[in-house]
Amino acid sequence: MKVFRTIIALILAVLAVICLAKPALAFCGFYVSKADTKLYNQASQVIIARDSQRTVLTMANDYQGNVKDFALVVPVPVVLQKDQVHVGDPKIIQRLDEFSAPRLVEYFDQNPCEALPESSSGAMLESSPSADFARNRSEKKALGVTIESQFTVGEYDILILSAKESDGLEIWLRQNGYNIPQGASEILRPYIQENLKFFVAKVNLQEYQNTGFKSLRPLMMAFESPKFMLPIRLGMINSKGDQDLIVYLLSPKGQIELANYRTVKVPSDVNIPEFVQQEFGDFYKSMLVKSYQKENYKVALLEYAWDMGSCDPCSAEPLNPEEFKKAGVFWLNSDSNNPVFRGSNVFITRLHLRYNRQNFPDDLRFQETPNQQFFQGRYVMQHPYRGNDQCEAMETYKKEVKNRQEKEAQTLAQLTGWDINQIRSKIDFIKSEITPWWRNLWP
Repeated sequence: MKVFRTIIALILAVLAVICLAKPALAFCGFYVSKADTKLYNQASQVIIARDSQRTVLTMANDYQGNVKDFALVVPVPVVLQKDQVHVGDPKIIQRLDEFSAPRLVEYFDQNPCEALPESSSGAMLESSPSADFARNRSEKKALGVTIESQFTVGEYDILILSAKESDGLEIWLRQNGYNIPQGASEILRPYIQENLKFFVAKVNLQEYQNTGFKSLRPLMMAFESPKFMLPIRLGMINSKGDQDLIVYLLSPKGQIELANYRTVKVPSDVNIPEFVQQEFGDFYKSMLVKSYQKENYKVALLEYAWDMGSCDPCSAEPLNPEEFKKAGVFWLNSDSNNPVFRGSNVFITRLHLRYNRQNFPDDLRFQETPNQQFFQGRYVMQHPYRGNDQCEAMETYKKEVKNRQEKEAQTLAQLTGWDINQIRSKIDFIKSEITPWWRNLWP
C-alpha cells in the first residue's frame, strides 16, 4: 500500500482550520486567459471557511493510483463524529480555482488620428470503518492507540484515533497496512503532545462502486477550535522535492493572513508582450519560480484577495448561495435568499505555496483580519493600433508604442528570466515610418 501518497503537502490537518486611472480601485479590460491549477502536475488544494472559532475544512486529493491503496491521515483538534464529516463536490474547488486564478486581460489602443473622448482615457492605461483497521483491543491498548470514533461517510471508512506516544501510533499504522516512511514518529510526536486526534480514512470499495464516480471526492470536516492552523509537516515526510499547495481561505471579515510566514503579493499589474497570450501558462510558471527564488522560497504568494460579491475582470461567475454552502460557508446573511445576493459577506484569500521541509519547517498558522483591500494577479496585454491612417499624431504614437513594446520585453525578461533577445524576436514591433516632407506640400 502506498500511504501518504495522496497527502502531498497537506496532510491537511487543520487545527483550525469601469475603468479608472488607478488599477488598484478597479480593473477594466477583457479577460482572455487565466493561470489555474491545471498548470501544475500536482497541486494540493484546500478550502478553509473560517469565522471566529468555527471551521469547515475541505481537502481535495489528486490521488491517481488504485483506490484500494488510498489512505489519508490527518491531525484534527477534536474527536469528530459522523455528522461532522461530509463528502464534498469536486466541482466547487474548480469553481473557486477559476474565480480566483491569476488572469491575463487585454486592452486595445484607439486610433490616434481620432479624437479620444476624455472618458475613454482608461482604455489607454499603461501597465498599470471496516474491521481491518484495528487488531484486537489488547494490542491497541499496549500501543497506546485508542479508536475514539468509527464510521462510514460516502465511499470512505473513517477512524478517529488518539495516541499516547508517537512510536506506538507509528507501529499501529504499520500493523494496519500503512507503509509509513521512516521519520514519521518524529513528526507525529508534536501533534500527540498537543493532544490532537488523528483522522484516518480509507476507501470502502463497495460504497465507492455504488457512487459511480471515477475519482475520489473531497472530504469535508466541520469543527470548533481556537487554533487556526494547517499542518503540512506530515505530508513532507516522503516528499522528494518541492510541493505546490493552493489554499482558498473564506471569511466574513476580510483577508486571512499567515501569522508565522511572510506573505508576498505575486507580481501584478504589469504590461507584457502580445505573444504571451499564447504562452500564458509558461509565463506564469516561470514568473512563479523567479518570484520564489527571489524570496528564497520562504514565502507564501498572495494571488487573489476579493469580496466574492464582485470581480473585475471576471474569469468566472461569482458563486451562488448554494455553491457557497458547498464550499463550507456557514454564515450567509439574511440576504442570501435574495436573487441579487452575490456573496457580499464572503471574502476570499488565495495563497500559493511552493515548499519543502527546509524552507517550511513549521505548520501554517493563520489569522483573520478586517483588511478588505482588493488584489489580484493581473497581467495586461495592450494591443497597438495598426491602421494605415495618416495624421500628425500617428508618428508620435508609433514611436511611443515602440518604446512601450521594448519596455514590455524588458519587464517580461525580469519577471521570468527568459532571454531578452528571444523575447524581442517574438514581438511584432510596430513600424515607424518618416513621412517625406514633400507629401505635406502636395496632398
